[in-house]
Amino acid sequence: MTLETTTPLATRIDGRAVIGGERVASASGETFVTINPATGEALAEVAKGGASDVDRAVAAARAAFESGAWSRRDAADRGAVLRRLADLIEHHAEELALLESLDMGKPLSQTSAVDVPGTAATFRWYGELADKLTDEVPSTPPGSTAIVNRVALGVVAAIVPWNYPLDIAAWKLAPALVAGNSVVLKPAETTSLTALRLGELALEAGIPAGVLNVVPGPGSVIGRALGLHPDVDALTFTGSTAVAKKLLTYAGESNMKRLSLEAGGKSSNLIFADVEDLAPAAEKAAFGAFYNQGEVCSANSRIFVERPVYDEFLGLLTTAAEAYRSGDPLDPGSGNGALVSESHADGVAAAIEAAARDGELIGGERVRRQGSTAFIDPAIVAGLPLSHALHRDEVFGPLVVVQAFDHEDDAVRAANATDYGLAASLWTSSLSRAHRVSERLVAGTVSVNTVDALGSTTPFGGFKQSGFGRDLSRHAIDNYVGLKTTWFQHA
Repeated sequence: MTLETTTPLATRIDGRAVIGGERVASASGETFVTINPATGEALAEVAKGGASDVDRAVAAARAAFESGAWSRRDAADRGAVLRRLADLIEHHAEELALLESLDMGKPLSQTSAVDVPGTAATFRWYGELADKLTDEVPSTPPGSTAIVNRVALGVVAAIVPWNYPLDIAAWKLAPALVAGNSVVLKPAETTSLTALRLGELALEAGIPAGVLNVVPGPGSVIGRALGLHPDVDALTFTGSTAVAKKLLTYAGESNMKRLSLEAGGKSSNLIFADVEDLAPAAEKAAFGAFYNQGEVCSANSRIFVERPVYDEFLGLLTTAAEAYRSGDPLDPGSGNGALVSESHADGVAAAIEAAARDGELIGGERVRRQGSTAFIDPAIVAGLPLSHALHRDEVFGPLVVVQAFDHEDDAVRAANATDYGLAASLWTSSLSRAHRVSERLVAGTVSVNTVDALGSTTPFGGFKQSGFGRDLSRHAIDNYVGLKTTWFQHA
């Protein structure tokens, strides 16, 4: 596929894959056009990778790993390279933030203040951790010594989603690379541009050729090829539960590769009547539901409010939602931008129609801007029974369900009544309740008197069908290393 019109920006964007340290076309020569969802205009032609490109990338990664140029390099040196990469990301921050906004539709103000700085911070944090990872000398009987080493697994495949293309790529790449692995990164087909640029910057930072490869293309082709590839030792993924289940199957059908899967959520926010000030709780609830157009795996898309404060809270939430009305992503005043595509917006709009039909809907207007219908304003729906699909199914858009509850047990039971267990929030002024309820909530992260809390030092991931394995923190290293025991008998 070729661009029908050539824009000055399109002529500057290199959409070729990164394989073996070079920018290369796909083996077939095919490309696809990536679209700016806020305008419907073509941004660039991107290499449409296939199974043969995966083979090339995996072979390059394996050769690099076996060479030892990275895998056997001193850990402190690997850390220094990751810190240089962080510096380069910051040096090119304006370029990367603009690419991310144009390619995904989110506001430039957010990509500039959150996504790109967060990406740099992740690489820097793991770069600083590099020479502080220690092995173990466990207790053994007299006359013997054992050493337990954490060894790199080899070739890691990383499949990342379209909602935080650069940020989540860093969550996968930084711990995998710092441990000494080689990586084949598969960005989402709709948002490949920053990942490809990151591959270039990694080479400039000093990561050896073949250690980081980036192969864009359809998930049904590239993801399947990576999942089934017999020379991929581990695969890390963030995306839908349906795709995660396919990857489980692929691993079983091939070489039983190590998997770490972050796969969706339907997170709850519990508002108790004893909270001292409902206004900040409502403002944070709006952030937790609508930030990034609601396209967040851990979005607090269900809010349970204790009945005595339900009406007051609903009014405050309605007001707070105004800060997330959609607008031009390049306008600093826009609270939200466009959804990632018009087709995805169609699905969100259908969910909002169901909400209007079956409950009491506030907001949720679909707006045409600059020729695109990918804009949807925040939607709040009340009065849905707990059995309704919108209490169960991940919508991945600016839609939140609000429900009253009478007893703490009812709130916890409703919050846990999903197939997911990624995140949860609760608001209370009672320390004992905070401990008691957070202990009972089935979620990988429980945020108390805030929403969606995370950081480089704390692990992120879930339970149940939200997957397994953890991103961020020292614990993410466990996804990419194996424990090797060497036993010395000397007496």
